[in-house]
Amino acid sequence: MSLYSQYLEEIEERKSQNLHAKPIDGADLLTEVISQIKDVNHEHRADSLNFFIYNVLPGTTSAAKVKAQFLKEIILGEATVEEISQPFAFEQLSHMKGGPSIDVLLDLALGEDQGIANQAADVLKTQVFLYEADMARLENAYKNGSKIATSILESYAKAEFFTELPDLDEEIEIVTFVAGVGDISTDLLSPGSDAHSRSDRELHGQCMFEHNKEQQQALLKLQEEHPDKRVMLIAEKGTMGVGSSRMSGVNNVALWIGKQASPYVPFINIAPIVAGTNGISPIFLTTVGVTGGIGLDLKNWVKKYDADGKLVVDEDGEPVLEQAYSVDTGTVLTINTKSKKLYNGDQELMDISSAFTPQKMEFMRAGGSYAIVFGKKLQTFAAKTLGIDVPLVFAPSKEISHEGQGLTAVEKIFNKNAVGTSGAVLHAGSYVRAEVNIVGSQDTTGLMTSQELEMMAATVISPIVDAGYQSGCHTASVWDKKSQENIPRLMKFMNDFGLITARDPKGVYHSMTDVIHKVLNDITVDDWAIIIGGDSHTRMSKGVAFGADSGTVALALATGEASMPIPESVKVTFKGKMQDHMDFRDVVHATQSQMLKKFGGENVFQGRIIEVHIGTLPSDQAFTFTDWTAEMKAKASICISEPDTLIESLEIAKGRIQIMIDKGMDNEKQVLQGLIDKANNRIEEIRTGKKPPLTPDENAKYYAEFVVDLDIIEEPMIADPDVNNEDVSKRYTHDTIRELSFYEGEKHVDLGFVGSCMVHKGDIKIVAKMLKNLEAEYGKVEFKAPLVVTAPTYNIIDELKEEGDWEILQKYSGFEFDDNAPKSVARTEYDNILYLERPGCNLCMGNQEKAEKGDTVLATSTRLFQGRVVKDSDRKKGESLLASTPVVVLSAILGRTPTLEEYKVAVNGIKLTQFAPPLKKMTTVPLPSHQISF
Repeated sequence: MSLYSQYLEEIEERKSQNLHAKPIDGADLLTEVISQIKDVNHEHRADSLNFFIYNVLPGTTSAAKVKAQFLKEIILGEATVEEISQPFAFEQLSHMKGGPSIDVLLDLALGEDQGIANQAADVLKTQVFLYEADMARLENAYKNGSKIATSILESYAKAEFFTELPDLDEEIEIVTFVAGVGDISTDLLSPGSDAHSRSDRELHGQCMFEHNKEQQQALLKLQEEHPDKRVMLIAEKGTMGVGSSRMSGVNNVALWIGKQASPYVPFINIAPIVAGTNGISPIFLTTVGVTGGIGLDLKNWVKKYDADGKLVVDEDGEPVLEQAYSVDTGTVLTINTKSKKLYNGDQELMDISSAFTPQKMEFMRAGGSYAIVFGKKLQTFAAKTLGIDVPLVFAPSKEISHEGQGLTAVEKIFNKNAVGTSGAVLHAGSYVRAEVNIVGSQDTTGLMTSQELEMMAATVISPIVDAGYQSGCHTASVWDKKSQENIPRLMKFMNDFGLITARDPKGVYHSMTDVIHKVLNDITVDDWAIIIGGDSHTRMSKGVAFGADSGTVALALATGEASMPIPESVKVTFKGKMQDHMDFRDVVHATQSQMLKKFGGENVFQGRIIEVHIGTLPSDQAFTFTDWTAEMKAKASICISEPDTLIESLEIAKGRIQIMIDKGMDNEKQVLQGLIDKANNRIEEIRTGKKPPLTPDENAKYYAEFVVDLDIIEEPMIADPDVNNEDVSKRYTHDTIRELSFYEGEKHVDLGFVGSCMVHKGDIKIVAKMLKNLEAEYGKVEFKAPLVVTAPTYNIIDELKEEGDWEILQKYSGFEFDDNAPKSVARTEYDNILYLERPGCNLCMGNQEKAEKGDTVLATSTRLFQGRVVKDSDRKKGESLLASTPVVVLSAILGRTPTLEEYKVAVNGIKLTQFAPPLKKMTTVPLPSHQISF
């Protein structure tokens, strides 16, 4: 059967799902399509022509190469297609976004036919996705006296690819659609259980609102009623896009309410408009910018004050909010992009200038941030080649510098990594292009990252990136048909691109499903590093790490850069002493609880850097804090470490990297060995005092400073989704932190989960020790609820085996993973036994396995969003409560939450993760600005 016949069969199958034909990305199928176009009498010629024009993915896909070559033949008259004229062929090339299309355009522009060359040059002047090889061709032609090359370079220097674009409309009429009340997780927009379909954008679009067809129809009806208006998707009384860094969530929103990016590329939409009463999650907002969209912080609910100016609170001590203006579904509003105001008719509602900074407006005008990033690079190249200063076209990067003011830790890192600045010492609020050291791609978003790389015509990782890593952890639980189809293809692409990959496309080393954040934490060997990762929990305890969408990851891989404002920081220090029966996870939860209490319910962490002065905890254990900062809605976190602690962390990292090398995971460029060399160099710098660990200046300025009181943490703390709260907006947040005694030893627990990125080796040792203690006390251990244990990495399991802890876990397990026979079907029911699952994300992701519907789950993970770990059932709401490892283990054994007394007995004699605050302040006396070095 021909590929085209198979394609037709697939189209018929998709019709039953109300889907159109998949876009073509393969060379062989498109070659067959072209042969049918050339045969004027072929029965499928009309459809083939339609597929060729409107249904081929652009960029560096193999199909794009074939399409560009055939268009070249048409332009040169070597092939004739009545329906594709020479001008139309050029128009097609102009929408193909780099790679093969640029090769063809350069061939034509630098060719002998002057008429064709001029047309090709006109198209090239609109293109921005040129890479070093393309620029080198232009530079060589210019040096050899080519007038066409000179004309193109002059156009690039003037940035006509941007200046010739139409301006933004002064007024944008919108109609509101409330997607939900309270925080809206990306799970609502792109459920984890549908991760397999993310690269098939039309299919994935069907999962919008978690497949809620009624809500989807309501949105379509609203669009029909307001055909002349843009829809704005809203999180009422909450934050839009919390929980993950999913480009797929923004892609789905854009597919439903955005604009088509190109008439010749299906299902790729841009420019969605989204909003939240409490703003947009930082990562989600960055992703909206990737598509040239608009994100508004509505602030339409405000705190209520009495006549004396005193804050009004409810019976729980929570601030009472009152509505400043309505955004109920169907409300017609107007965005004015010049005054930067939001209006209801003639009534001004609020200033929205933060959504319309000069940089964001450039993204909107250009159709996304990629075009601006590549455009600036292209303009700089052209000006340098021509020997002229770069004309001021783009909004200058915002530079804020305060004389005499010291630097926070994040300000120091950005000053060190910044490129293209004036050289001034920069403070928070400055907009910076910064070089990136480490980039991570995870497996459920990686397919989109690979597509983004193809569409921006990138073929190899930027040489300035120290290392890139492609994980396999999000699909580790179940090796089903979808994973078997998608993951090997992803691993081959990324391996060829230059990343270290969890799975070896060549089959040389054993597949590794270690949690991406743990691996990135290990391969980060510099406390001054910037890390970009395709997941919201990219929160390293060395350097500063930013969770990012798949597109930003692609951009970082291709260019070695990221652009963003330097965020404000909140300084977190500690006082007092941890009680022996407390675990560090309780300190993490207490930090959030104490912060909200101190600041009257205001989350001062949201959108900012948490600069946490942990000091004495090695990076594995400190990661428990930095990881949780995603749930605190912080943009990122930085750990300030003492010298000996940082050296210990780097030695651990070296050992882990060496294991990866021993497994055969290093590549021809010996990237992993290079990291060990960098770690050794950093250790030497610390030991000799040449370059001490990163610390802020003592006169640095913070948005807020906060001291966590360890003395008042007397019992385990639990983050509760509060699923039955009468105020819907307060459900499924991470802000309800309760003490263990709140539950009075009576809350039923259906399943316990110890795993995900929040646990380290010490946590699994705690499980083993508790089992040994209980066995010694009672002769055996019986579980009244299932306990799922998932070590985050294989290294941990190997070390536990060497130290004798794995044996007791095996003894009580009713299931132990087998890499030689991985599960091919997700578990839907659980027995009251211990499950030893494969390293990876497991239940925390919710994309493969979940708890049984309606269960009450107690977990060490980070996810308590509705439907993520457990879905609702007809009998009750599913709920995922978050706690420390010993609380989870004991709850699974008892089938309920323990009393404080039961808990203390169970952990007696067990070395929990303890923490003692540093004795000295970890700050630096600032040098005069002219002596500052990074």
